[in-house]
Amino acid sequence: MISVAIVGPESTGKTTLAEALAIHYKTVWVPEYAREFLNARNGHYKQHDLLKIAKGQLKSVEEYRRKAGKLIFLDTDLFVIKVWSQVKFGHCNPWILQQLEAHQADLYLLTCFDIPYEADPLREHPKMRPQLFEYYERELNHYGANYRVVRGNATKRLKEAIKNINPFIIKFSGDF
Repeated sequence: MISVAIVGPESTGKTTLAEALAIHYKTVWVPEYAREFLNARNGHYKQHDLLKIAKGQLKSVEEYRRKAGKLIFLDTDLFVIKVWSQVKFGHCNPWILQQLEAHQADLYLLTCFDIPYEADPLREHPKMRPQLFEYYERELNHYGANYRVVRGNATKRLKEAIKNINPFIIKFSGDF
């Protein structure tokens, strides 16, 4: 199964893109577990909660994999939790780092900050999107992750994502 994870700064269209790609490819997408976790706690969390969120995200991925065909889309993955932890708390739990090494997606779509910011009570860094984008790109390069940057409005992002995913799918799984 090919996994495509959408990562990037907050309010850069990750969920919209994951859902649209799943519809286009007639498969499933895994929602961001952090949103469910934080909504249940009115947005309050401590650093140790990020470990719970990481474990919940991995569990969700495994549950959705059973429903997917040859392709699955992840609305976030452990890269997001790693960056979040390092930005907010200055370091990341070693278990999360180990799991990140073991559970990398086959392809990453890094969403650019070139769309308007949408306020949300769970979002924390509206003015840091350019810096966070650079941070994500450094991390993806550091881990040797296969990634592509997607830019533009929702329609353009979807077209750009499909253009990048199709050759990848053909290369790794033949005709799709």
